[in-house]
Amino acid sequence: MNRPLLLKLLSAAIVFGAWEIAGRIPVSYALPTFFEAMAALFRMAFDGSLWTAYAETLKPLAIGVLISAVLGITIGLWVGLSKWFDWLFSPIFIVMQAAPLAALIPLLVMMYGIGLTSKVFVVCIMAMPVIVLNTAGAVRNTPTSLTEMGRSFQASWWEVILKIVIPAASPVIFSGLRLGVSAGFIGAILSELKITPTGVGDIITYSRSIADYASMYAAIFSIIVLAVIFLNLLEKLEFYLFEGNARGYASD
Repeated sequence: MNRPLLLKLLSAAIVFGAWEIAGRIPVSYALPTFFEAMAALFRMAFDGSLWTAYAETLKPLAIGVLISAVLGITIGLWVGLSKWFDWLFSPIFIVMQAAPLAALIPLLVMMYGIGLTSKVFVVCIMAMPVIVLNTAGAVRNTPTSLTEMGRSFQASWWEVILKIVIPAASPVIFSGLRLGVSAGFIGAILSELKITPTGVGDIITYSRSIADYASMYAAIFSIIVLAVIFLNLLEKLEFYLFEGNARGYASD
């Protein structure tokens, strides 16, 4: 077992141990112990309610993250490559990132109802600005010497982008993508809490209403675990696509 894995396990043990101790003191009557929350998680997993909830939660999350990734990286590339696009689009995404999302949800509900469309929009509003701004910053910081070298070897404009700019900017782009996925998870749960109580958001809302705090914390914990798994898969994908590309190379 390598040292990074040991340190990760140690970190998890410290957090879960602190949670268990805080629940046994107790710090709050609404805070269950770690083992109580895990018992509730396994109970929901075995009776199928957790999987049914995730079937609902993952729909807007998957659609929203996919749209945000494709459009966000595409727009970010153009913003980073063109000053005109930068002037046109950067202020929009900066405002989107700074705007209070909770205040926008009633407007989305008025325009698109309480169905899947509104929830997808919430995920996109949360995820896309992070992806666009990180991609644009990564492209702008691509070493000029690399692009000039490509042109000196008669590379076309598309070849410079595909073979020089994107690989050089990939570490920061994937960092933005990971942050965007994290924000997308927040958006998906927020939409279920604020628009209609469905999926995992319904478990959280219902468990809180009947003071079943173990189930509430179990649902929250499951979302965190799923987000961590997604982020690790993105990291593996980055390594597979850009194997040998040094991290942080774009900012050297």
